[in-house]
Order: sequence, then structure tokens, then C-alpha cells
Amino acid sequence: MKKFILRKTNNTKNKGIMSKTVELQIEKSRHLIEGLRKHLNGMGGGVTSDEINSMEQSLKELEAANADIDRLREELTPKVKHMNEVLTRVKEAYAAKKKTLKGYYPQERWADYGIPDKR
Repeated sequence: MKKFILRKTNNTKNKGIMSKTVELQIEKSRHLIEGLRKHLNGMGGGVTSDEINSMEQSLKELEAANADIDRLREELTPKVKHMNEVLTRVKEAYAAKKKTLKGYYPQERWADYGIPDKR
């Protein structure tokens, strides 16, 4: 089973390895379908017109699903960025308040404020 890791790129879209894999498969499948259609009559059997049509239909479904994912990824990117900014602010506020409480109260009182009494 292949594992896919999403990674950020420097362009405006966040394209992961999975998306690139899908795009490559779409491209290869298009070329195969074109080749099969050109040479269907000259083939000695094994592939029928119905099978090519079925493959082409599946390819169209894959293209539509890929387009939906790209659209969702573009919508999600700014939301994730915003969430990360808010998370950073929360972490900074937490660390600052924790430091203040640890400096002001003895270790025995830290638990009263939800701070584990570890140093």
C-alpha cells in the first residue's frame, strides 16, 4: 500500500504528491485511450470499444474528482493558514501566562491553575 504525504510547494496552490500522482495517471490514461482508439481495428483482439469507452468514462470521473479536490484545497489553504496563526497566538499567550504564574506562585499552587507541577 502506498503512503502519500502532502507537502507545501512555493506556488499558489498546495499540491501534494497524491495530486501529482493523479495528474500523471490522467495524462498517461489519455494517451493510452488515444492510442487504443487509433489502432482498435488493427489490434488482434483483447480490447473492445466498450472497454475503451468504460475506461474513458472512469477517466472523466477521475478528472472531475481531481478538480473538486483542487478546488477544496484552494479553499482550505487560507483557512489552515489562519488557524495556524491563531494557534501561534494561543500558544504564546499560554506560555506567557504560565511563566507569570510559575514566577508568582509556589509550585504547590500551579495545579490550581491547570499547570502540571513539573519543572
